[in-house]
Amino acid sequence: MSAAKPWLKLLGASVVAGVLVTALAVPAVSLTSASVSRSVGLFEDLPSTLDIGALAQKSEIYSTNTDGTNTLLATVFDQNRQEVGWDEIAPAVKDAVVSTEDPRFYQHNGVDLTSTLRAAIRNVTSGGVESGASTITMQYVKNILVQRAEALDSESDREKAYAEATDTSLDRKLSEMRLAIGLEKKYTKDQILLGYLNIANFGGSVYGIEAAANYYYGTTAAQLTVAQAASLIATVNEPNGLRIDEPDNIEANKARRDVDVLASMLKQHTITQAQHDEAVATPVTPVITEPSTGCQAAAEGAAYFCDYVTWIVKNDPTFGATADERWSNFKTGGFQIYTTLNSDLQANAHETMTEYVPASSDELDLGSTIVTVEPGTGRILAMAQNKTYVAGDSTDPGSTSLNYNTDQGYGGSTGFQVGSTYKVFTLAEWLKQGHTLNERVNGNPQTFKRANFTNTCADVNGPDYSPSNDSGERPGTISVQTALTDSVNNAFFAMAQKLDLCQIRNTAQALGVHRADGAELGSDLADVIGTQTIAPLTMAAAYAGIAANGVYCKPIAIDRIVDASGAELQPPQAGCTQALDPKIAATLAYAMKGPLQNGTATASNPRDDIEHIGKTGTTDNEKDTWMVGASTKAATAVWVGNVSGDVSMTDVDTNGYAGYTVRHRIWKSVMTANDEVLPAAADFPDPEDSLVYGSGSGSGSGSNSDSPPGSPTATPAPTSTPSAPGSTPAPSPTTTPPAGGDGDEGNTGVVPGIGGN
Repeated sequence: MSAAKPWLKLLGASVVAGVLVTALAVPAVSLTSASVSRSVGLFEDLPSTLDIGALAQKSEIYSTNTDGTNTLLATVFDQNRQEVGWDEIAPAVKDAVVSTEDPRFYQHNGVDLTSTLRAAIRNVTSGGVESGASTITMQYVKNILVQRAEALDSESDREKAYAEATDTSLDRKLSEMRLAIGLEKKYTKDQILLGYLNIANFGGSVYGIEAAANYYYGTTAAQLTVAQAASLIATVNEPNGLRIDEPDNIEANKARRDVDVLASMLKQHTITQAQHDEAVATPVTPVITEPSTGCQAAAEGAAYFCDYVTWIVKNDPTFGATADERWSNFKTGGFQIYTTLNSDLQANAHETMTEYVPASSDELDLGSTIVTVEPGTGRILAMAQNKTYVAGDSTDPGSTSLNYNTDQGYGGSTGFQVGSTYKVFTLAEWLKQGHTLNERVNGNPQTFKRANFTNTCADVNGPDYSPSNDSGERPGTISVQTALTDSVNNAFFAMAQKLDLCQIRNTAQALGVHRADGAELGSDLADVIGTQTIAPLTMAAAYAGIAANGVYCKPIAIDRIVDASGAELQPPQAGCTQALDPKIAATLAYAMKGPLQNGTATASNPRDDIEHIGKTGTTDNEKDTWMVGASTKAATAVWVGNVSGDVSMTDVDTNGYAGYTVRHRIWKSVMTANDEVLPAAADFPDPEDSLVYGSGSGSGSGSNSDSPPGSPTATPAPTSTPSAPGSTPAPSPTTTPPAGGDGDEGNTGVVPGIGGN
């Protein structure tokens, strides 16, 4: 076998030389060697065209400022690259790469015959393909093939293609030469050089000369000095061994910069002796500028919103057929995502959250969220959380990757019981069935037999049900308006007894309500007071639907998508629908003013001359506290409670504030900012008189909605629009609210695990 090696070496050299002579069409050469003839035929059969394709580029996510301008939230990439044009690269960069890598670049047709023959002789003597004499065009070909390999979805396909692209065999070298010659026929020299400078790796995830200039020297490719350009070009043949963000590489980088790059530039007369000497005397001093990568870099606490956007990408067929393909395409596709997030409202939400709720507590697994949705469009305007965002798992109680505002399928949790914020859906169904706000129901604690309820969705069998009211209150027979204003549990069960529990569920679903864990939304008796686990974003969007005169819009986070070519792509749509009849919605909104004006949500009222609607919610043992409400311009949901566990918020201190009151402080601050920043909110439409009072003197034979609870005298229907509910003071509760009493409901006293007021 060893005796055959010299012949094989000579044959290899002959093949390379013969193929190149033929391929380059050098005249006056007669091929008589059978080996050369066969090689020429083989060479001519190789593919000669290569689709350059689009380079992997970073994608960017932007928020929208109130004045319409945009602010960069985050950059997402596999390869940190920004393509630039010919005139955006300093001449020193072009001179450095040509002088060092391929001095005859502008003379050959893709393959340098002189260098390749010299390399062939070296390979013969070494016994292998050690020196390839790759031209810039050939290196460009290799980079394209590597880029293509790295873009493959399958790991096995990716590894195979990468191995083929980087193979050091003669076959791979011949294929590279053939493709290089093809590229030279299709593109100009300047186009090839520009492509090479935009695709080349400069160490780690830094690709292209612009990203390299930004990262290593804090400047642009156009502003690079001779010394800086030479230092960067010194890395291209050994990017990870000569990258200058690692201090141990500085000396080696300077040696290659001075001995190879700058010396070659001087030899090729692209710099003067003075320029050479000055550059050699300049130390390699990197100015590392970390790119703003990933959602954790998003400012003003917007990391969780940014994360939500990435989950939308993973679920949107616009970006690919599968979740993996979509995410891969997004990280490499150079997309610009312009989101709905209002930078000013987000800054206020983040500041408010930071003021009132710490990231962690020694008392409980504390969590809190703020999310604001625009009525009539579904656009998410703000999204904040008390935790610090991390991309992966974390043992720090103040950090998490989970977005408590969103569904589990979009990077969120399994949701939280929403308590009495759910009561508005029973009231909506009540109005849909022709009942009125003036009707009277028994609000006293009582025992309900399940057999007396209707549920066309599910079986209603089960034990009798005996819910309690706040602090055991016995308000007697009260109007439905009072039941909502004071959040009386038993009154709502009395209302539900006259309705179909299934239809209450369906009304909630029409307003977009669904479980955060993806399970079917329930229609059990206990669900009337909010036992379902729902994401805050879902509740904000549902209340936005009420505020938009019954038009529900799915929450959206993206306004525009622009791809790398500048083409506009269709983002996910809100799909707005008329979920409630406008008359029902107007009357429901009218009723929902009551809790803010004279009920459980008075501590949340901004009192800024803007009309607001809303409802509080508290679950069993006050482990979850909610405030959800809206103006006609913004709907905001605030949740403060236990991420896990069931510590009562009445026993918790958060940044010096009683935990039970914090939801009110947050909601008031956020809605005040919403009212100041957004265009002036219009008043809500007038209610439907017949749904407030009934026909004639009032179909419910009880007090009107403005009367104090328990008023025995029926009030005739007015001839003009009624005043807002709750304008007449309600009687004081018979017991004192829990610690930090704020006019809201206290312990529900219901069966453990069942939501309350």
